[in-house]
Amino acid sequence: MAPKGQNKKRSALSDVVTREYTIHLHKRVHDVQFKKRAPKAIKEVEKFAQKAMGVKDVRIDPKLNQEVWKLGVRGLPHRLRVRLERKRNDDEDAKEKLYVYATPVLGITNFHGLQTTVIDTE
Repeated sequence: MAPKGQNKKRSALSDVVTREYTIHLHKRVHDVQFKKRAPKAIKEVEKFAQKAMGVKDVRIDPKLNQEVWKLGVRGLPHRLRVRLERKRNDDEDAKEKLYVYATPVLGITNFHGLQTTVIDTE
C-alpha cells in the first residue's frame, strides 16, 4: 500500500495503442426486447471499449454501426470483431486527454481461435 498522499497513477498518455477484440454480442443482448436489441448492442460495444481501454470517451465508426444494424434491429451478428484505437485528443477544451475509436474488422466469418491482438501502427 502506498503512503498517504503518494497515489501513483499510471499515465495513459504513453499508451496510444490499437487492439483487436472479439465481442460476443449474443450474450450481451440476451433477454432484450426485439426493437431494442441493436441500440443495446451499440451501447454494449461502447461499454466494452470503455472497460477494455480505460477511457470514457468512445467514438463509434459509422461502418461499425452499419455492421451491427445490417441484419435489422433484432437480427444481430452473434459475434463482432472490433479494432479499438486509443488516440490522443488534440482538442484544447477536451475533458479527457485520450479517446477510443472503434471500427469493425470486416471479412471474418469464423471466430474460432481468435485472440486479442495488439496492432503495431508503425
